[in-house]
Amino acid sequence: MASLAGRIRAALSRTADQIRGRLAAAPESAAAPAARTAGRAVGLDTLEAVEDALIAADVGLKATAHIVEAIRRQPGGRLSARVGAVVREILGGVDAPAPVAVRPHVVLVVGVNGTGKTTTVGKLARWHRRQGRSVVIGAADTFRAAAAEQIAVWADRADVALVGAQPGADPAAVTFDAVTAARARGRDVVLIDTAGRLHTRANLMAELDKIRRVVGREVEGAPHEVLLVLDATVGQNGLVQAREFMAAGGVNGIVLTKLDGTAKGGVAVAIAHELRLPIRYLGIGEGLDDLVPFDADAYVDALFAQV
Repeated sequence: MASLAGRIRAALSRTADQIRGRLAAAPESAAAPAARTAGRAVGLDTLEAVEDALIAADVGLKATAHIVEAIRRQPGGRLSARVGAVVREILGGVDAPAPVAVRPHVVLVVGVNGTGKTTTVGKLARWHRRQGRSVVIGAADTFRAAAAEQIAVWADRADVALVGAQPGADPAAVTFDAVTAARARGRDVVLIDTAGRLHTRANLMAELDKIRRVVGREVEGAPHEVLLVLDATVGQNGLVQAREFMAAGGVNGIVLTKLDGTAKGGVAVAIAHELRLPIRYLGIGEGLDDLVPFDADAYVDALFAQV
């Protein structure tokens, strides 16, 4: 299997190609109308090229403005290296998966329909298994048709235990059963697959809060992670979803899926800059092992190292 950096580079190739094409042609002549820095002139045309490249990659207006201003003030050097250094600073300190310090470590996986949430639960189970941890999945999506069958297939593929329920059962009760089973069996991790929900539906967001309260009574500090699954192809719309889930669902980490199918991979920078939410994992394909921990250095190198 390719290295982590290689897999992230491959997934971000469409985004990188777009950025590369715009930055490679950016004029860096000191003779151009310029905003002066301590080391050299940065042409205004160059700054506009940087801005265009970042916005096209869905870095977002606020993060792009921050990066462009930092470039304007920086001393000379290769343009892509300067942009990469600022992006690395934005992402710094938010790239590691949360430590598994309490058994069971309880993870709620939330998001809107169509983001790849249930698939992500299966891949997360596989990832934890590869770290040597025992896993229980709680099938708390009791509303969507065929949800139970879908998560059962993923649990089987990942070779982990599954606690399910009848359609229409109380998701908080299913969560309670999953956590109780994990404690009784001495399992390390509980992954709760919740129903997809629109962040605008107050009753469904209240249901998430109920689930959080239930697990909090059963395990100290639980839920230890509330991971919001965002589809990278929706770009800046993901920020709106993240803000609402942060407010109502206690989200403390992001799983960015479908990264290999978009040129909008810069949205990770927007999330980190505007929301200060860590990107925990990246979905880079459809296979069971196509979920990888986010690595800021690999991400920056994939986008800017070859420009």
